[in-house]
Amino acid sequence: MFDVGAQIEILIVDDFPVVRAGLRTLIEAESDMRVAAEAENGREAIEIFKARRPDVVLMGLLMPEMNGLESTKKIYRDSGGDCRVIALTGSSGHEAIYQALKAGAKAYLLKTASPVEILKAIRHVAAGKRYLPPSIRERLAERTAAESLTRRELEVLELIIHGLSNAEIAARLGLTEGTVKGHVNRILGKIQVTDRTQAALAAMGRSIFLWTENETTENFARL
Repeated sequence: MFDVGAQIEILIVDDFPVVRAGLRTLIEAESDMRVAAEAENGREAIEIFKARRPDVVLMGLLMPEMNGLESTKKIYRDSGGDCRVIALTGSSGHEAIYQALKAGAKAYLLKTASPVEILKAIRHVAAGKRYLPPSIRERLAERTAAESLTRRELEVLELIIHGLSNAEIAARLGLTEGTVKGHVNRILGKIQVTDRTQAALAAMGRSIFLWTENETTENFARL
């Protein structure tokens, strides 16, 4: 539990050194904050969190080895929910916001957020509060207003993006081709598009899957 009046100890997690350096400079200019440690991927973040138990984790989402979403889930489970994670990312897709909060994040900020807003979020979260800027709340409202995809539909959608046909998806998942066709039709209806290419583009545009920039570029090239 964070001791009010003490310095807020922060773990910065991001795969870009320049991002970590910028956040460190911002944080260490504040008398009530200090950087406890840095990590460059989700696996490293989990180990450092176990060892240091920082008050707040600034967590990038799109990272190699283990993304921030999986890392947040693991930290949340291992700490019994006693963790304060701020998702700090370039993704404004409403599915990414929903999944980060579901994983245990207490706040969601874009990397375009002002220094004042980042510091405000850190202080709010350290005090046990949630922090969602108005623009993020609007995006989240879009997500909660729509019917969500099931786990199986997400598996099918990801294979669609990777260019697999219904027959290939059926073989990969151990389903009949007819079952896959049914999943595809439901996916199109839920995402409100009319074909597989539109579904793939919509999924990437809404950040339904947390891929690195290179992975996203490769997937766009398949379409």
